[in-house]
Parts: sequence; structure tokens; C-alpha cells
Amino acid sequence: MTDSNYPRNMLGYGQYPPNAKWPNNAKIALQFVLNYEEGAENCILHKDKASESFLSEIIGAKPYVGVRHPSMESMYEYGSRVGVWRVIRLFKEFNIPITIFAVAMALERNIAFSDFIAKENYDICAHGYRWIDYQYINKDIEYEHMQKAIEIIHKLTGQKVKGWYTGRNSPNTRELVLKSGNFLYDSDAYDDDLPYFIDDFVNQNENKKHLIIPYTLDVNDMKFSSMQGFNSGEQFFNYLKDSFDALYLEGDTPKMMSIGMHGRILGRPGRIMAMRRFLEYVSKKSNVYFATRGDIATHWINNFGGNNDG
Repeated sequence: MTDSNYPRNMLGYGQYPPNAKWPNNAKIALQFVLNYEEGAENCILHKDKASESFLSEIIGAKPYVGVRHPSMESMYEYGSRVGVWRVIRLFKEFNIPITIFAVAMALERNIAFSDFIAKENYDICAHGYRWIDYQYINKDIEYEHMQKAIEIIHKLTGQKVKGWYTGRNSPNTRELVLKSGNFLYDSDAYDDDLPYFIDDFVNQNENKKHLIIPYTLDVNDMKFSSMQGFNSGEQFFNYLKDSFDALYLEGDTPKMMSIGMHGRILGRPGRIMAMRRFLEYVSKKSNVYFATRGDIATHWINNFGGNNDG
């Protein structure tokens, strides 16, 4: 059944995805994301009603209403104090680029880190003003937060970010991204192994297209913090390797592989070695395009159009 009024696209590229034309005829584009969220999560110190309950060592944690949750706060602090630097050092050792999904309030609370990524010119994708669930937040407030994120990240890093990813987004998020007009792409989608364009329904009279670079929640260290997720580094490594190998075998029609990381999760000593083994593995492979999300956006726009003016 086909319904022109149905807002979802169930077809995608179908049987015939385009040849991605990655640089040097690479069989796969491999893209790593480091989420920086610590200090922007739910906490009554941030004028929230309750403590955070998502993505920590306490699986199934319940929010504490009206009071602080010192253990939860401490687990998030591990990410900003220790874990994020451990991940950064690993990727610098292998000279593999990463994109920072940066939450603006989190950057404000760790100027040493924001100064570092500014100085090192890391690729930054805005990850919201707060690390909270926007599903039921007023549309005007969500837009206000989006503008604050843009302004703060620019102030702290000097970058006018071209990418957006809320993560815990709302039905209004993409419309607000388009309304903002600041972004080349967003990554609030998990529906493909390749980027794709959609109509810019907010600016229809300008005949513009908007780029989607899908992200991942499966090839992601967050699975260490979820029911039926990874319970050892070996499981994570095997899942990374199997995902890479499957896409590498499909190299005649090259795809993209995104990998999600968090300082407070992957940055623990018992998990970082799994990523080290994976980097050792992929570094020995030929025809791999190690890219930032900004690299992929530029490549896709230059090769497949879309009338993006950035």
C-alpha cells in the first residue's frame, strides 16, 4: 500500500544504493563519534525535577525526584574527569579522526576540554543545549535551547557548527533544525547505512534539500548500559568487528559505519581495550576512509548535490 500522506519513508535506496564514491575508492567510510554530555544531564542542580536515570553504570536506574543522586553524578563526572581524555589519547595514538557530539552546557562546565577541542580543531556536531529528553518539551523552549547551543559552542570553540544531533529528540526537532537554517546536516536518524537528502519542507519555496547522516545505537558503547547489552569488552569488540566485516564485504557498493562512544562508558579501563583492539584491526585494512562527520557531509553534498548552501 502506498500513501502519499504517510510521513515515513520505508523504501530508502532499496536494492540499488548509490556508489558512495568515497575518496581513494574506499570500501567503507568509518566514522567515530565521542558524545560529550557530562554536566548537562538531569540534576536538580540544573533546575531539573529529578536526577538522571539514563546511560550510567546503574542499569534500570530510577530518577530521584527533588533530591540529588550523588552516585549518578559521580559516574557522569568520571566521563569528564578521566574517561574522555582516555578516549582522546587512544585516537590520537592511532591518528584516526573523531567527531565530538558536544552538549553546550557540558562544554561550559569543562573549559579545559572545550579549549582543547578548539585548539585541536576537532570536528564538532551540536548535541543540544542539555542532555535531556526533549520528547515532551515545549516546541518554543526546544528551539530556544537549539539557539543557545549554537551560540555557546561558537563562543567556546570558534566553530559555527554545521551538524546537529539531539539524540533524545522530539517530533519537532527536525522542523526546528530546518527553521534554524544553520546546519548542513542532522543525525537524528538510524535508518540507513548511507547519507541521504530529504526535502526541506520548512523552506520549500527555496527548493532546498537537507542532508541526513544516520547515526547508530547498536554499534555504540551505550549497550554496556542497557538491558541485554554488552557485558564485556570482548562482546563489544566482536560486534564492532562483525559490523565492519559485513560492510567491508559489501565494498562494491560502499557504505558508512558510525560508532558511538562516551567518556563515562568506553573510557573505563575495562572497556577501552576493546576499542584499542578494533583500531588495531581496522588500521591494517586497505581501502578504509577514516572520516569525520563533517568530511562525510562535504563529500556527499559535493558528489550528490542537494542545493545546500551551508
